[in-house]
Amino acid sequence: MKLPGFINKMWRAVRLGYLRMIREPLPPHNIAIGLAAGVFAGFLPIIPFQTIAALLLAWPVRGSKIAAALGTWVSNPLNWIPFYMMLYYVGKAVSPFSVPPFNADLLEFKVMIQQGWQWLAVMCVGGVVLGVPASVISYVLCLRTVAVYRARRAARRAARMKSGKKAMR
Repeated sequence: MKLPGFINKMWRAVRLGYLRMIREPLPPHNIAIGLAAGVFAGFLPIIPFQTIAALLLAWPVRGSKIAAALGTWVSNPLNWIPFYMMLYYVGKAVSPFSVPPFNADLLEFKVMIQQGWQWLAVMCVGGVVLGVPASVISYVLCLRTVAVYRARRAARRAARMKSGKKAMR
């Protein structure tokens, strides 16, 4: 089944990012911690600065920079409104601030700051509350995925070497 043009291009980009991340010559822990840093930064309502924040989080823990950048796409243009609405309501439920109702026109970082620090604080609290468990889950899943992928790849290489064929890259 052939996908429509836009969806096909997006799927190819996702697949390329996945392969680039999983084939990175780093230990699985470093790739997983980089992805977790990116997912956490993706949950913060700092739309133009998420990748920078992810790289700054991944750097001291020696996480993969590629995985960190890819992890920020947990929030993307296709899901910004429902995603940030979720951050708003969770933040509003756990923070003591009284803020105006959610408005999708206020999702730009500059506009959030103009709404006041309390509105931005509510969004950040929601991002941290949801980002911590999401980053832990992404760490565990990525660690397992990279380990399984590498084990299968090593088994395929060994089988090819045994049969006399040229080893895969």
